Amino acid sequence: MSPAGVSDLLVDGPWSHSLVAANGARFHVAECGTADAPLVLFLHGFPEFWWAWRHQLPVVAAAGYRAVAMDLRGYGASDKTPRGYDPFTVSADVSGVIRSLGASDAVVVGHGWGGFVAWSAAVLAPRQVRAVAAVAAPHPLMLLTSGQLRAAVQMGWFQLPILPERRLLAHDGIHIEQLLRAWSAAGGDFPDAEASRRYRAALQVWPAPHCALEYHRWFVRSRLRSDGRRYSTRMREPIGVPVLQIHGGLDGAVAPAASVTPAQYVTGPLRYELLTTVGHFPHEEAPEQFNQLLLDWLPGVSPTTPLATEGDTP
Repeated sequence: MSPAGVSDLLVDGPWSHSLVAANGARFHVAECGTADAPLVLFLHGFPEFWWAWRHQLPVVAAAGYRAVAMDLRGYGASDKTPRGYDPFTVSADVSGVIRSLGASDAVVVGHGWGGFVAWSAAVLAPRQVRAVAAVAAPHPLMLLTSGQLRAAVQMGWFQLPILPERRLLAHDGIHIEQLLRAWSAAGGDFPDAEASRRYRAALQVWPAPHCALEYHRWFVRSRLRSDGRRYSTRMREPIGVPVLQIHGGLDGAVAPAASVTPAQYVTGPLRYELLTTVGHFPHEEAPEQFNQLLLDWLPGVSPTTPLATEGDTP
């Protein structure tokens, strides 16, 4: 497998691709649905890109929403800037993309580090976040608790210079496939050959491996810095919007027991769902079950909208 160019990441499907300008950068988005429908914005995690939401985009659009998946800063076909991988900047990215799409706010669905961004944006850019669905993503203040030992070990390795990037690039990115398998439920169908190929290829586009790791590096290295202390202080502010948490009971990256959010962090309606047979990627390991949970929750947090009629194309 040879390294992929950015054009290889614009996978064909029942969605359209575009670039939107926001917060001083350009972000790639894949979109299904009509422009005047309530916006649901999907944020992928590590080590994925927008394509992680391929099972959700057409289904959510068919239910009457405008479903948009973006590549986070540094990933996929979005700009790979030298800096900007802290939650303040990335929350502003999300806020800016929502406004650039012509919406005033959105339901933000985030997986893994995308969930970290969704939690952060709900506090740092509250006007643009109507509700949060956090997938395999504990509240940020819970990430370094004792229950997150597995995640802490991985983040510790990522702090090393150069070596983690080299490992992600080595042997056509085989370590990326190894991470996907280690974090998902043993014996499951994810990742299949196509998912492995696409995710390995996406992080071969330099400097994507470095950019992806910068999120982890900021989170650890900022603990004793003023920006990290300021972030922790801000995140103690309770989130007043509705929150849906979905976690896999066999998550190999983030311990399910430590994913339950303390009541003081969310004052809005909080719903927690544990899917006992899946791992770190519920939206990919059990997409039908995941979609049913999401579609059951969305009407209660979104403006009413007519469902797509038969024959409409998302």
